[in-house]
Amino acid sequence: MKNRIKALGAVNVGAVVEYREVSERYQFLKGQIEDVEKSKAQLLELIQDLTKHMRQQFTERFAQINQNFGQIFRELFGGGAAELSFTDDSDVLTSGIEIKVHPPGKIVTHIESLSGGEKALVAISIYFAIMRVNPPPFCVLDEIEAALDDVNVARFAQYLRRMSRNSQFITITHRRGTMEGSDMLYGVTMQDQGISKLLALRTEEAAEFGT
Repeated sequence: MKNRIKALGAVNVGAVVEYREVSERYQFLKGQIEDVEKSKAQLLELIQDLTKHMRQQFTERFAQINQNFGQIFRELFGGGAAELSFTDDSDVLTSGIEIKVHPPGKIVTHIESLSGGEKALVAISIYFAIMRVNPPPFCVLDEIEAALDDVNVARFAQYLRRMSRNSQFITITHRRGTMEGSDMLYGVTMQDQGISKLLALRTEEAAEFGT
């Protein structure tokens, strides 16, 4: 027995203290791991709730925009039908959006088959459809109707006039039809070299000058 005890070597008198320190460190790290796992579970639950809320809200807003798009498209095109749809209904938050249009008198289902002016009018319809969900206080449009013919410019101006009940529009344009539908006209002229002059004129006054 003595030989076996002697074989164990010298007794480490600090082993008890060292064990206590290691044990305390272990319990501390174990608690940290449990806290991290708990926080992870809470974050995952929060992400799931937020994703669910985002998906629901996005789907509702998309339905409103889609309905507005169909109505505005018919008004600006003078008929026809249009709709927006998801390319992947299983995950609307990452899905693409497909634009389907049927202008009056044409057998067209894809936007790439439209002319430049028609594409511009579709884009305007979508833009107004989004605006109608939550109208901003004011909006700046920079030659948005430049590619339209005179008939569509007139429809655009009429619809813009109705939209102005809820939002104020500042429109940069060279189209007569858009100018005629506005309340106020502002222009910049350069009579002398390097000297510009700002002109302001009400539409009614401009009409009197034109007659």
